[in-house]
Amino acid sequence: MELQAGQVAVVTGAASGIGLAMARRFAAEGLKVVLADVEESALEKAAADLRAAGAEVHARVVDVGERQQVLDLAESAYDTYGAVHLLCNNAGVGSGAEGRMWEHEPNDWKWAFSVNVWGVFHGIQAFVPRMIDSGQPGHVVNTSSGDGGIAPLPTASVYAVTKAAVVTMTESLYAHLRAEHARVGASVLFPGPHMLRTGLWESHRNRPERYAKERPRRTPYRSLDQWETAMRAAGKEVRFTPVEEVAEFVVEGVRADRFWLLPPSEHSDAQIRARAGAMLDRTNPSYLESFILD
Repeated sequence: MELQAGQVAVVTGAASGIGLAMARRFAAEGLKVVLADVEESALEKAAADLRAAGAEVHARVVDVGERQQVLDLAESAYDTYGAVHLLCNNAGVGSGAEGRMWEHEPNDWKWAFSVNVWGVFHGIQAFVPRMIDSGQPGHVVNTSSGDGGIAPLPTASVYAVTKAAVVTMTESLYAHLRAEHARVGASVLFPGPHMLRTGLWESHRNRPERYAKERPRRTPYRSLDQWETAMRAAGKEVRFTPVEEVAEFVVEGVRADRFWLLPPSEHSDAQIRARAGAMLDRTNPSYLESFILD
């Protein structure tokens, strides 16, 4: 899909991190951007900054876990601009689940699935039919993660499970779009290849009361800065991928109609081979041993 000035991009989770970087990059291409985020103050600042830089922006507070709010977002986007060409289902949270899986609170799973899985599905149902019916070129980018989409991360199992679901959902979407001979493409994004400075570590700041934790946490929420300090104190290398590089990678991938938006990485490639190899050989998942020993 060619990106052209005047086209419209919708981005969820757009007030910070990867979402904001994508919105800025699309605006630099001359696209009109629709920003959706659950955090009102951050959303207002992001919209104001983009407008000050010359972008045409429409912003709306949205909890993507609430179907009607996403449907209303679509109505608002089409009422404002008359079309949507690029949809980025990017909003995501880390649930803050602690301990082994059988110790997790159900609300940790319910909240993560509400945003990370249902949010993507709501976006597909709210926008894709109209994108197809327009007959215009379009593209959908769903944000997954190497922690679930490439190889599972048992230490963050709730998050990993939801992100694995996003991969399969996007594969299904791709097949359905092809079956309809639609002019709309689909991609699944694996941000990286290193850690990213996003608000994911502090997702709890926007946790809805309906998914409140049922008991006090045994450990406090840790910020990315705290994690980085601890890793460096332990003598471990910490590398970050700038979110701007992720946004550029998305633009290149959409232009090339590339399904797997997976940055080159020896580490990721090794994980993929190890997992696929275990499946083909019908052997136990040795690639999980390091987590089991922990």
